Amino acid sequence: MQSAIFFALQHDCGQMERTPSSCQNEEKKGKMKRTIIKDWKTRLSYFLQNSSTSTKTKSNKKGKQHAYFRPSPEEAQLWSEAFDELLANKYGLAAFRTFLKSEFCEENIDFWLACEDFKKIKSPQKRRSKAKKIYNDFIEKEAPKEINIDFQTKNMIAQNIQEATHTCFNAAQKRVYSLMENNAYPRFLESEFYQELCKQSQFTREPQGT
Repeated sequence: MQSAIFFALQHDCGQMERTPSSCQNEEKKGKMKRTIIKDWKTRLSYFLQNSSTSTKTKSNKKGKQHAYFRPSPEEAQLWSEAFDELLANKYGLAAFRTFLKSEFCEENIDFWLACEDFKKIKSPQKRRSKAKKIYNDFIEKEAPKEINIDFQTKNMIAQNIQEATHTCFNAAQKRVYSLMENNAYPRFLESEFYQELCKQSQFTREPQGT
C-alpha cells in the first residue's frame, strides 16, 4: 500500500500540468507519509522485540510471580473476533495503543483506560482528585488530550465531577468505546501492524525470571 501511494504521487506530478512548487508540495507530503509509516514500523518492531521472548514477571502481594506471555499468532487472531477480546489481552491492548499512536489518536484509548482505573478507586477523596485530572486532561476545551464528544456530554461531566461518582464518565467512555470499535478497530485489523503480529511463527513459551 505504501508503494502504491508513493507511485500515485509520482504519477500525478508527471502526468498533470502543475507548477514546480505544486510538485514540491506533493513530494513533501509523500516524504511525510513515508516518515509516518517508517515510524509506525519502528514502533511495531520495538513492540515485538520487547515481547519476543515471551514475558515479564510481576509479583503479587503474596510474593508469587505471574508470567505474561507474548501471544501466539493464533491468539493474536482471536483479537479479530471481538473488540473486547483485544482490550482484554495485555499485548493486544499494547499493540492497539501503539497503532493509535501511529495515527495520532491515542487519546481515545488513554481516556478509556483512565476511566477503567477511575472506576476502581474506592476513596472518595482520591476519586475526586482523579476525576478532576481526567476532566483537565481529556474533557475541557483545548485539553492536552481532548476527546471528541458532544457539548451536552461535556456539560454533564462538568456537573457530575463535583460529586465524582463511579459513573460520572460513563456516557463519554461509551462514546469513545463506540468510536474505537467502529473506526480504529477495523483499521487495526486490516493494517500491516496487526498482520505482522499474526505472521510471527517463533515464540518462546517459557517464562523468564525465577
